Amino acid sequence: MGKLQVKIYNKVKELPDSWNALPNNDVFLKTSFLSALEQSSPKNITSQYIGVFKAEKLVAIAIIQRVEMYLEDIFRNNNDKYLTQKAKQLISKIVRGNTLVIGNIMHTGQHGLYFNAEEISYKEYLNQLAVVIDIIKYNLKQEQNKKVRLIAFKDYFEDDAIHNNQAFFNSEKLYKVQVQPNMVFNIPYSWNTLEDYTSAFTKKYRDRFKSARKKGKQIVKRELTIEDLYASESKMFQLYKNVSDNARVNSFILNQNHFITLKEELKDSFKVFGYFIEEELVGFFTLIINNKTVETYFLGYNHKYQQKHQMYLNMLFDMAQFGIENKFEQIVYARTAMEIKSSVGAKAETMHIYMKHTNFVANSMLKLIVKYLNPVTKWVERHPFK
Repeated sequence: MGKLQVKIYNKVKELPDSWNALPNNDVFLKTSFLSALEQSSPKNITSQYIGVFKAEKLVAIAIIQRVEMYLEDIFRNNNDKYLTQKAKQLISKIVRGNTLVIGNIMHTGQHGLYFNAEEISYKEYLNQLAVVIDIIKYNLKQEQNKKVRLIAFKDYFEDDAIHNNQAFFNSEKLYKVQVQPNMVFNIPYSWNTLEDYTSAFTKKYRDRFKSARKKGKQIVKRELTIEDLYASESKMFQLYKNVSDNARVNSFILNQNHFITLKEELKDSFKVFGYFIEEELVGFFTLIINNKTVETYFLGYNHKYQQKHQMYLNMLFDMAQFGIENKFEQIVYARTAMEIKSSVGAKAETMHIYMKHTNFVANSMLKLIVKYLNPVTKWVERHPFK
């Protein structure tokens, strides 16, 4: 057994060459994505990169994000009744401040951890992460006189092996909390075309598809180049904000240069599709290619055209079409809008996080707060296929 050591890096350019050489295929853990994120992170998010070494050899990595939470960022929609305002203020008192997220708060799914199971056990790996968390907390207190209030290990599917480590989470006093599911569309291998997809629909959903396409007829759709992104940077940001400001809870606002930076770093693995009406950009969606998976990313649209042209539904269909025609195995539609995503073929996959508040009293209230901020909503699953 070689002795384990941890290193904390603050900049992507400091990472060792062995980082990308690990047999890990997640694009969200590769330096190209991490570099894009570092250059275009929301102003309240700082990432640190963890390397676990065994006798000088890199055997495990992790991403830990420090998120500074403030009331105006968490709750954007201010048209609330007095009582709701008071509840939000109480919650923000508990949630406000520094949160450490083991993972990537900006994207649904487990994109924060990787270890080489031949070199290190899950238990050893988690114990090293506990050491790192303590170091980060200590440094923050020493350097900025700030306390970490919340710690969260983010987004694990039900079958993730991390759940076999309850002893670790119990000793660290981390709760297991169910959060909204990830909507995943597994594409049948035999499908190659849009026609294969739509002919599998029941009549009701095929009619719905035709109706959406008819309403979206006026929209001209095309993939945007890096030049297009430079030309429409502020317009895209405004369209993204239209959608993001309507969300019930938000922990960040994207940086305006986020999409350009991702395109520069990820190149063809980052796709942006624009929707135009009479030459005006009225909507867009983005995709990240993650091996055999298409990960849907941020989108935006002009509310004025959304209903009339069924823009959001058309985007979901276009994402499906892209995945099918390019022979991907699955499309990760992420969380939110579960019902409409299930209507295009996505299935809900339950997800959990582990979290704790560093204050004992607040920790006992945490489960209730998470339920309020991230309620497991009642929704009707749709079954579009025959």
